[in-house]
Amino acid sequence: MQLREATEHDLAGVLAIYNDVILNSTAVYATAPATLEERREWMGARRERGFPVLVAVDAGGVLGFASFGEWRGSWNGYRFTVEHSVHVRSDVRGGGIGRQLVEALVPRALELGKHVMIGSIDAANEASIRFHARLGFEPVAHFREVGHKFGRWLDLVFMQRLLDPAGAARPVNAATPTGSN
Repeated sequence: MQLREATEHDLAGVLAIYNDVILNSTAVYATAPATLEERREWMGARRERGFPVLVAVDAGGVLGFASFGEWRGSWNGYRFTVEHSVHVRSDVRGGGIGRQLVEALVPRALELGKHVMIGSIDAANEASIRFHARLGFEPVAHFREVGHKFGRWLDLVFMQRLLDPAGAARPVNAATPTGSN
């Protein structure tokens, strides 16, 4: 297995994993499959902001992908916080691919001056909550019935991981994105 930055060639594999998650789980609260063009735009927007889009691949194709993006990006006071996503192909889940992908995101976030990484997890997804806890994420919020999918209300858990020591100083102009609030 190889872990690397995603390319245009990987988008079909990324899309297949993402759409499987949409159609068969509550890991993503979207209810309609994404298109290749939407994933292309997503990847372009991440890259434009300097954010990574990583894939785990082998000879058979894309095994999983991970990225992070702005958290509450319209307000620059949150500029040191990112929200990540990680998805692994259903036939290879539980084999450590997700862990490697998330662990590869952390140094990239630190290089960009980020302080906190957030994960948004369906509250019923105990495996993902345990996975994140093993990676140093702590639960910080539980939102009741904020999502609706498959004919039922869904609770959402936020988990966070400090990427550097609590209270770490930041230069005044560090990683300042555009945004007016």
